Amino acid sequence: MAFLHQTRRRALIVALTMPLAFGACGYNSIQAYDETAAQAKQNIDAQLQRRADLIPNLVNTVKGFAAQEEKVLTEVTQARAGLVGALQKPGGSDPAELANANAQLTGALGRLTVAIEAYPELKSNENFLRLQDELTGTENRIAVSRTDYNNAVRQYNEYIRKFPAVLTAKATGAKAREYFEVTDAAARAVPTVDFEKR
Repeated sequence: MAFLHQTRRRALIVALTMPLAFGACGYNSIQAYDETAAQAKQNIDAQLQRRADLIPNLVNTVKGFAAQEEKVLTEVTQARAGLVGALQKPGGSDPAELANANAQLTGALGRLTVAIEAYPELKSNENFLRLQDELTGTENRIAVSRTDYNNAVRQYNEYIRKFPAVLTAKATGAKAREYFEVTDAAARAVPTVDFEKR
């Protein structure tokens, strides 16, 4: 009888201390930080998709005014396709690939902006101005989302490297997340504009 009483008592102690042990080892915090980073990543994806969705309207508006800018429009269209491809990658988008695709699109849009300077009637077109405002707003949202994501990743990565959470991270297979930053040297290059070829 005493043995049965001790067994029940030990079981009760174990049952009461298990949640405390899991809390102390950081398992719940790892999950919370990982979810925060995943949500921040989804916010980036949503803003990049919004940007990609606006590009065809911008290209069509510019085409109506500046047919001779076909090369620049083609670059923008190809860069948009690269971004959409990175967003729709099976198994989820990779932050570095997204950052590189976004940088390519930013460069192509920069070349388009320079080309548009030669068309004052386009710069005053209401549709063009609205699209330009929407793109600027979206780019600001992307910048905020990128900062939020990188902060969430930093917090998560720091946490899984600290003791005792590092033990839990190893036991559960929690891996460091990638930051949203450009890794492709070509994507980092500043676009060059040559007015002599006009």
